[in-house]
Amino acid sequence: MSTGVPPATAPDLEVRALTKRFGAHAAVNEVSFAVARGSFFSILGPSGCGKTTLLRMIAGFIQPDSGSIDIGGRDMAHVPPNRRPVNMVFQHLALFPMMSVGENVAFGLARRGVARAERTKRAEAMLERVGLAGAASKRTDELSGGQRQRVAIARSLVLEPTLLLLDEPLGALDLKLREHMKVELKQLQSAFGTTFVYITHDQSEALVLSDRVGVMNHGRFEQLGSPQELYYSPASSFVAGFVGANNRLTGTVLAQDGPLIEIDAGGLTLRARGNVRLPRGAAAEAFIRPEAMTLARTPGELPPGQSALSGEVTDMLFDGANSVVLLREAQSRRELRIALPQTGTFADLKPGARICFGFDPERAICFPAAPAHS
Repeated sequence: MSTGVPPATAPDLEVRALTKRFGAHAAVNEVSFAVARGSFFSILGPSGCGKTTLLRMIAGFIQPDSGSIDIGGRDMAHVPPNRRPVNMVFQHLALFPMMSVGENVAFGLARRGVARAERTKRAEAMLERVGLAGAASKRTDELSGGQRQRVAIARSLVLEPTLLLLDEPLGALDLKLREHMKVELKQLQSAFGTTFVYITHDQSEALVLSDRVGVMNHGRFEQLGSPQELYYSPASSFVAGFVGANNRLTGTVLAQDGPLIEIDAGGLTLRARGNVRLPRGAAAEAFIRPEAMTLARTPGELPPGQSALSGEVTDMLFDGANSVVLLREAQSRRELRIALPQTGTFADLKPGARICFGFDPERAICFPAAPAHS
């Protein structure tokens, strides 16, 4: 006889063929995915790709046209938002300024009818867990941006949801605080073991925070995978161009030798690995990450197997560990970015200097040219 309790291995969230249209526009188009219990899952994509609509359907604020949503093994089709085992943290937090910090955290418990003494106790215990012990009597405007963020998360977690949905919660913070809060969010999720579903247009947030990421474009997932899979093995030209910095070179296929495709990119001949066979003359795009490219004073200094290319330095972008050389390749006149080694070997490079460079074809990836709308 079934106990009604999902097995320990069951996902906390399972979405099947979920679709939502607004007129002729499919904001979410037959999306399917599952989120493992206790994991951090991010939905990454540009503005207008459908990620907020998808999150609001999971929360119950928008009804799908078709498809299903299971949370904790239970079909949510006819369950109203206030009855779903989820809570949501918004970008602008929506804290109540007329309430103390403790009252904000206890708000949901009060609406559930929890006795005052019990909700005060639980709110104070939750504030301690998020690093705000002793802050219950303070006003929210006495707190820093990061502290208010933790209050909003505490207010959601005190209700012990199966899922915590986060709608670009770091978007309103300044850069330094956003970097700090990325670490805090990951640590909080790990400490509580609650399943987080997080949406963002910032690929750095998705890569740092997530166990798995779904990259969304035009209402569909282009790829689902770990941050490492998305970065090193993108499944489409959109993912390659959206996740991380990349040199993007368009051209036509000259030949294919096993997994390596040779491309003419405006006079620059290069080789890159491809996941599909492309006929000679087909339009193609190659993506090469700046850190996959090697600078050298002479062709003989390049590692074996790398083609010797050359170019003229057009600019130096110094940003500490992320410094980049901009150069114009000699044959195609295309501008490329190459990560600057931190050894100081090329610290004297200046605009106008001639330099050699190369890359391992296995670290470049080739796709059929993307449609114009992508």
